[in-house]
Amino acid sequence: MVVPCLDEEESVAGVVRGIPFQIEGFQSIEVVVIDDGSTDATAERAAAAGATVVKNGENMGLGRTFQRGVSLALAQGADILVNIDGDGQFDPASIGELIEPIVRGEAHMVTASRFLDPALTPRMPAIKRWGNRQVARIVRLLTGKRFRDVSCGFRAFSREALLRMNLYGSFTYTHETFMDLVFKGMAIREIPLPVRGTREFGESRIASSIPRYAWRSLQIMARAFIAYRPFTFFAVLALVLLAAGSGLLAFLLVHYIRSGAFSPHIWAGFVGGGLGLTGLITLALGVLGDMLVRLRVNQEEILYTLKGREPRG
Repeated sequence: MVVPCLDEEESVAGVVRGIPFQIEGFQSIEVVVIDDGSTDATAERAAAAGATVVKNGENMGLGRTFQRGVSLALAQGADILVNIDGDGQFDPASIGELIEPIVRGEAHMVTASRFLDPALTPRMPAIKRWGNRQVARIVRLLTGKRFRDVSCGFRAFSREALLRMNLYGSFTYTHETFMDLVFKGMAIREIPLPVRGTREFGESRIASSIPRYAWRSLQIMARAFIAYRPFTFFAVLALVLLAAGSGLLAFLLVHYIRSGAFSPHIWAGFVGGGLGLTGLITLALGVLGDMLVRLRVNQEEILYTLKGREPRG
């Protein structure tokens, strides 16, 4: 169990104590709290509650904190990693239900969903609910897979998912994991679980500013999409540029046929030609990017093999 925390002294002990230390079918369960540069008593209270505490030393961001948790889990030989935030919004008693699809071999990643079952949808500010739904729509558009809740921080991962997963965002990991695992053919399951809609103590550091959260999340999703589907991205962009350039050139041609002169719209020729040339260059970038993806896939296969060969802790 990995519990990422930043200044969660009021809630972290309750989360740790609520985690079941015995689950049928598992030889041992280890709870690791990763303190992401807290300035309060988070680490001390987590340790007193029975968790192993790992400190980042400085604030590295939720994304890199989660990546560290993945590395620790692989080094310890974990068969399943459960990530649960330390803010008390998730019920640790639901962990057994969360990991069940992985135990049955039906999924590589399972995430709690706040919106899959209307009866379990928590109360939350309308702007946050709207934002969560829009982000889910964007992930669906980019991956072709429909998910209701892509921002929930209560998740379980199989060892295969941990070995396959390679993340790069420092701000958050929630959306990038969906895209990374979907593009790699991993099975993802959502299950409805009761979740608090608002924190009991303090405020969210990730979503404290909705515009900042949206902008940084969009950046991470865009980079993840371009990393795996560069030709699609650049081809669409090239099509827009070529269409705009062709339109301007067609306009200039019609004007010339009617008036017998390019003036006063000769500018359309220069702009249209420039847009067309830029579109062709953009398309070439897409082809080059697609070739680089093949190299990346080969490198990740090598990395997957190396990770799997590391001795278990």
